[in-house]
Amino acid sequence: MNRPATQSLVQAAIRIEEQSAFQTLKAIALAHPGKLLMTFSLVTLENLLLLAYPLFAGYAVDSILKGHSNNALMYSVVVLSFWVVGAIRRAVGTRTFTRIYAQLAVLIVLDQRAGEHSITVTTARIALAKGFVDFCEKHVPVIFTACISIIGSAGMLIYLQPLPGILCLLSLLILAFCLPSFNRRNQRTHQIINDQLRLETLLIDHCSVIKLKKHYNMLSRLRIALSDREASALSILGAIAATLSAVTIYELSTKSRIQAGHVYAVMTYLWTFVSSLDEAPSLVDQAAHLRNVGKRVRPSYSS
Repeated sequence: MNRPATQSLVQAAIRIEEQSAFQTLKAIALAHPGKLLMTFSLVTLENLLLLAYPLFAGYAVDSILKGHSNNALMYSVVVLSFWVVGAIRRAVGTRTFTRIYAQLAVLIVLDQRAGEHSITVTTARIALAKGFVDFCEKHVPVIFTACISIIGSAGMLIYLQPLPGILCLLSLLILAFCLPSFNRRNQRTHQIINDQLRLETLLIDHCSVIKLKKHYNMLSRLRIALSDREASALSILGAIAATLSAVTIYELSTKSRIQAGHVYAVMTYLWTFVSSLDEAPSLVDQAAHLRNVGKRVRPSYSS
């Protein structure tokens, strides 16, 4: 890793009050450009192969029905490629992010020593850093997958069956309008939760039973609020998914001389689209949590 990139990461680690989680991620990316490029290139390739799966599966179905088994075998090549790329991506990702965490943890410890913070504060901040890096390793690929699946499936539906594809794009516009408000409310809730958790050690050591009950009851109410908000969002997404399914099934049923592989591909792309939408509330909540945690993993965060 080059010296300017290292200095950039150190500076990002120090200016806690001035930076967002995105800026922390940017600093990490500048410090490890090659490793992250390799990791996320593999993530992208894996998802493109996943997106191609229904198209090749539909082609395989039609080939089998026509007795062209050799043509259908192309499907197995796509499946093998998907699993091989996925295995390589996981191996590379683990190596990349464990090394990033190791460097970030050392920076935190050194800065905490310089600031003469307690071991408890240092340990808590290292744990936050581990959660932040784990999010990058485990959830950022999921976000990539969801985005590629949602946009790619809608695009493939427009190509295969235009009306359902256009309706998918319209539903995306509706969600794009609603999600920012959902995200802001979750960010505020996560900030309150994390503020309370920072006080937990002090409360356990010094506070009365009444204050302890008040603290944990508040955490319970906040987490229930997050869960209820996600449940409401899922109900709306369920209604959208049911409408899209009904329209698609009706349109397919009115077409004459339609091939089985075409039906399979359309229904699979539709399922990919709605199942990816189903992950949206959880991913937005995780992103809101990441933004708040990202502001706390820098060493000089004032406790």
